[in-house]
Amino acid sequence: MSIGGILTAMVTPFDADGGVDEAAFVRLLGYLLENGSDGVVVAGTTGEGPTLHDEERFRLFELAVKEAGDAPVIAGTGSNDTAHSVRLTSRATELGVDGVLVVTPYYNKPNRGGLIAHFEAVAEATDKPVVLYNIPSRCVIDLPNDLLAELAGIPNVAAVKQANPDHVAAIAGLDLLAGNDDMLAEVLDLGGTGGITVASHLFGGEMRRMIDEPERRGEIDASLADAFEALAITANPIPVKAALNLLGIEVGGLRLPLVEATVDERKVIHSMLDRHGLLTTSSA
Repeated sequence: MSIGGILTAMVTPFDADGGVDEAAFVRLLGYLLENGSDGVVVAGTTGEGPTLHDEERFRLFELAVKEAGDAPVIAGTGSNDTAHSVRLTSRATELGVDGVLVVTPYYNKPNRGGLIAHFEAVAEATDKPVVLYNIPSRCVIDLPNDLLAELAGIPNVAAVKQANPDHVAAIAGLDLLAGNDDMLAEVLDLGGTGGITVASHLFGGEMRRMIDEPERRGEIDASLADAFEALAITANPIPVKAALNLLGIEVGGLRLPLVEATVDERKVIHSMLDRHGLLTTSSA
């Protein structure tokens, strides 16, 4: 299975009590698939995976598989505990997901041998494609390209979500996915297959056009630069949740340690939405 297209890293909607809002999740999933997303990633960073209990994750995987039809569902099953990642990956596979996204183990800083052993163990827990997630800004350690090339030799390690702009390169045996929205155009120009994106909650159609209309890719990318910047004004997913709520797409709040966007941050996000003509009288 090739991993590509616009795969939106879904936010997880919460209700007023901080519980997972399953109805809002299903509504958002349908909205995304109707507006440019080819598939979704569930319970990743944007989905506040670190604060989801395992049973909440499993229920979201189950809902997504049920509601997504033929669209691929990629489950966020990474952690800094290999045994936990194996359990999450095994259960996600049983629930019928199409692939798993496995982040580089954070905080405990394994060495090269530990990283290889970690990804080998997780890959052995599934027969689905494994997407490596390289994001040193959150995980401290990095997967250099020579290590990615070695990891590509693990059966069913199929792709890398590359969020290190200094290491964007094609790796034999791995589909290359943009891990940051502002890297999508560059990744596609290098032969990448797509991206796991956040701004596609709001601009899915335009981001899909960056794949379908390569001759206009640079122009589209430039037109979305301010959106990418506004959605990075503070830690993800704070800005995108604020934007969705401003648009009347209710996704609720965040779980600590994440907090709501400040008044000034909301003004920046509101201005960006207004510039792009997304605000209506009711949502403004």
